[in-house]
Amino acid sequence: MVGAIYAESYLKWAAQDGACVALESGQILSHGCTGHTKGELPAADLSTNPDAENSMIDALSMRDFVPTATDRSGHDHFFATFNRFFAATQKHAGDSLAEVKDRAALDHVQYVELMISPGLGSLIGAGMKHPLNGEDYTQAMQALKPMLPELVGIIRRETDAMEQQAQNVLHCGTPQAHAGCGVKVRYLYQTIRTFQPSVVFAQLYAGYDVVRTDARFVGVNIVAPEDNEIAMRDYDQHMRMFQALNAVYPEVKLSLHAGELTPGLVPPEGLTHHIRSAVEIAQARRIGHGIDIVWEQDATGLLTEMAQKKIMVEINLTSNDVILNVKGKSHPFALYRRAGVPVALSTDDEGVSRGDLTQEYLRAATTWPLTYQDMKNLSRNGLTYSFIPGASLWNDGHLVTACQDMKSQACQNFAAQSEKARVQIELEKNFNKFEGKISSNSGINASPFL
Repeated sequence: MVGAIYAESYLKWAAQDGACVALESGQILSHGCTGHTKGELPAADLSTNPDAENSMIDALSMRDFVPTATDRSGHDHFFATFNRFFAATQKHAGDSLAEVKDRAALDHVQYVELMISPGLGSLIGAGMKHPLNGEDYTQAMQALKPMLPELVGIIRRETDAMEQQAQNVLHCGTPQAHAGCGVKVRYLYQTIRTFQPSVVFAQLYAGYDVVRTDARFVGVNIVAPEDNEIAMRDYDQHMRMFQALNAVYPEVKLSLHAGELTPGLVPPEGLTHHIRSAVEIAQARRIGHGIDIVWEQDATGLLTEMAQKKIMVEINLTSNDVILNVKGKSHPFALYRRAGVPVALSTDDEGVSRGDLTQEYLRAATTWPLTYQDMKNLSRNGLTYSFIPGASLWNDGHLVTACQDMKSQACQNFAAQSEKARVQIELEKNFNKFEGKISSNSGINASPFL
């Protein structure tokens, strides 16, 4: 979630906290200015120093990025921003959640799954305290199990505090309630993959358990640059960690960042199996990015398998452009669609990338010959393949039998048993309202479903 916040917000919060910024490195510091270090400035002074403020915004995001000798690629600049604004995230998880919900409402988004890592410090400590004995994950779980209730409790308490702060910021339940109060949120517990294996496993173990015990968490993901030396070295081991935990927590769903790689970024052998391993070994339900699909061994067979298993790919057009310089016909979006693999559009750190979901749809519509129906299907896929509980309104692109008439009692009964279906029906109502507004001028008929 931290990457979804715009730089201007982080700088505002840094000013409120009395924090200092280091102009040369473009970093928000965790302390106030001492007056003794050259190039440091109170964040509160940025509002009267436009040059310094713009320099910080550029450092904390992809805005106006131009490679230099010391900042050579969009990839490196993008991932460097997280350390630069990290200090401002510590006290403002709730402010961040409020901003994300308000922006989602402005973007007509009803439901979001946010990746968060509450309790990370405690999980790192637990992993450091209990090194792995090879890949004996049964023993690792036994060693961590006495700590698990407290670790999960920390995750839940930090999430409680974040949500309470967000409710206060949004004035939910009052006449001044923000539109963001109406956005439904669930969480994916995100694991940072660039730590030593025991720390990665501790994160995963607690993440799986919090999904089992807290309905706000609906899945697990793994993040950080996939081309990182540690991430590449331990990738196969990480997939086996998922495999071991799946046996203990078979109900936990996975959405894994895999294949966010290009030739040259890693050696050729690094492009051959990440997506396949995420699908076949880790049993991921969704793949994030999936850019290197054409370099996977037996890519055709893998695409067929993903289509048959309905493994949805989260397409991040702006992110893939600014980080990997993959866009247009070089992007596998059309390839996945031709192969029958379900896809949906996603923003992936919209604050860092300076965009929103509307921008992703605009990019798609101006790059490929998509029809209005195609665009609706992309939107529907976002909910169909979400991890929100309940049966889907849609089955292979067709409405379920009970909801052929969405006003029927049968459909109302179906929706009463499915949170997912209720959100999907709201989406169909929104389509109907939109189409109704423009039908008289454009000739487009309103949806017959509602």
